[in-house]
Amino acid sequence: MNALVMYDRETNSLWSQFLGKAIHGQCKGTELEIVPSQLTNYGTWTKAHPDTKVLDTHTSYPIDDHYLTYYREQKAGILGERNPDERLRIKDIILGVTGDQGQIAYNYLDLIEAEVINHEFEGTPIVAAVDREGGGTAIFRRTVDGQVLEFESLDGTTMTDTESSSVWDKASGLAVSGSMKGTQLETHPFILSFWFAWTDFYPDTDLYEPVPMEG
Repeated sequence: MNALVMYDRETNSLWSQFLGKAIHGQCKGTELEIVPSQLTNYGTWTKAHPDTKVLDTHTSYPIDDHYLTYYREQKAGILGERNPDERLRIKDIILGVTGDQGQIAYNYLDLIEAEVINHEFEGTPIVAAVDREGGGTAIFRRTVDGQVLEFESLDGTTMTDTESSSVWDKASGLAVSGSMKGTQLETHPFILSFWFAWTDFYPDTDLYEPVPMEG
């Protein structure tokens, strides 16, 4: 399908970048563990981690995004759209979560509008948040010491829980003030993807529907 295929040098097995699973060779069926990561801009990252190391690409020119024109055109991947799903536009960005029974996608545009989305997927209370300053997104499990927290956005970079009124950093999930200061929310793995790619791999996916605003 429309996703990168990797290989390992030890067994020459082929791995699906999208699934994190070996699809051919000695390791076929083996799944890689998803390590939580954060997508943000460089300024936001170095502000939080001033001693961070940067990968040296050995180039003397800036690395630009060569996909800018691709984002605007209607072409879907290399093979085209395999499972058309008109619930969203083909190149809408989603945050995809997989579970034991199924999958769910959160529309990035819905997240931009709400800034914080409290939800429960397959029995796990989670919160999706967007950091407007850094442009990054994150999903966390919102159960702390057995208590399920409900979050609201404070500003572009922080949110608060209604139970303790503590203030939390949206990007890291760390409580920065209040009675829960120093508490770290557990990250919940997700995939940032085009809608057409997600539905190619998961044609039966659920799609989160925002709760209509009252009034």
